Amino acid sequence: MTREEVIEKVQDIFRNNFDDDEIVLTDETTAADIEDWDSLEQINLLSTIEREFKIKFTVGDVEGLANVGAMIDVIMKKLA
Repeated sequence: MTREEVIEKVQDIFRNNFDDDEIVLTDETTAADIEDWDSLEQINLLSTIEREFKIKFTVGDVEGLANVGAMIDVIMKKLA
């Protein structure tokens, strides 16, 4: 799976979770950029991503997620 395909799937997850079809993710997107992205929503996002990609995040993975780009990097590493 290419990085672009992963970004597309993650973007779809964000759009579904936040019920906003206009969300456009970039590597620099952070919680401050999306209304309602709080710690509870972070858990929902990560759980949905784990199910979608059939991966598991570790505590260390989650602690290092400064932005969407870091999230995509972790997903790509786990898919390799």
